[in-house]
Amino acid sequence: MPEIDAAHYRQVLGHFPTGVTVITAVGSDGRPSGFAVGSFFSVSLEPPLVGFCAGKSSTSWPAIRSAGAFCVNILAEDQEAVCRQFSSKVDDKFVNLGWQGASSGSPRLADVLAWIDCDLESIHDAGDHEICIGRVRELAVARENGPLLFYRGGYGQFH
Repeated sequence: MPEIDAAHYRQVLGHFPTGVTVITAVGSDGRPSGFAVGSFFSVSLEPPLVGFCAGKSSTSWPAIRSAGAFCVNILAEDQEAVCRQFSSKVDDKFVNLGWQGASSGSPRLADVLAWIDCDLESIHDAGDHEICIGRVRELAVARENGPLLFYRGGYGQFH
């Protein structure tokens, strides 16, 4: 089988649009942690399970992993700046952002479309990522708006 060039791989898969979420938790040090994810997905209705993929090189993932719980924050079309903040390497990604704790203690970000609070159910090795499965403990739609989408390296809206 021929080796796949990483740049070509990204270019081809960039033609598949994804929604944008921010995964959050409170680490063992009591500080909130989070990162932007475009690989969020529904897994099962019975029991209610969702999943996302976390890069093994992520500096935010270890705190979320050790928390044992996380909140999926589904971003709205007007939250590109929030996505960029959680995609960055800044120390405090929560600066100037409102949030409150979900039942797990994980941060529910202000003004998101919807949120899903989960307990970490399982983690599966997948190359340079880990596939993380969460058991849903509670969820809600926070507001009716369009979603933030990522497509071919840029952000957009659904019309």
